[in-house]
Amino acid sequence: MKETIRKLVKRYKTNCPFIISRELGIHIRYADLGQSTRGIYYRKLRRRFIVIHSDLSLEWQRFVCAHELGHDRLHKGLGYYFLEQNTLVNPGKFERQANEFAVKLLIFDDKVSGDDTTDEICLRNNIPIEMGKFI
Repeated sequence: MKETIRKLVKRYKTNCPFIISRELGIHIRYADLGQSTRGIYYRKLRRRFIVIHSDLSLEWQRFVCAHELGHDRLHKGLGYYFLEQNTLVNPGKFERQANEFAVKLLIFDDKVSGDDTTDEICLRNNIPIEMGKFI
């Protein structure tokens, strides 16, 4: 996972999930996904899509984009939903991996020291505090 992230950041000269997704040809859309779904990654007719819940804060939209990008890079050929109830309480293997990918991508350029708390790292990198457990 670390090497995948390093290669993406090196190739696209950014750790912004929106820019990386666009450069990879992944279409990003926004829609009302209901109460429990924050984002969806899927493929249709060889095209890849990330759909982000339109009512999320910018911080969460960025995280969800990075999370769904993680599904694209780590779980090729599979479509997974980023469900609030399942992901935040009892994430499955693929959801945990996508969360870890998102956090590592978003903190890639940060010089994290041993004195930093997870909350400080999250705040500094505009990552939702709830995702600090994946640092």
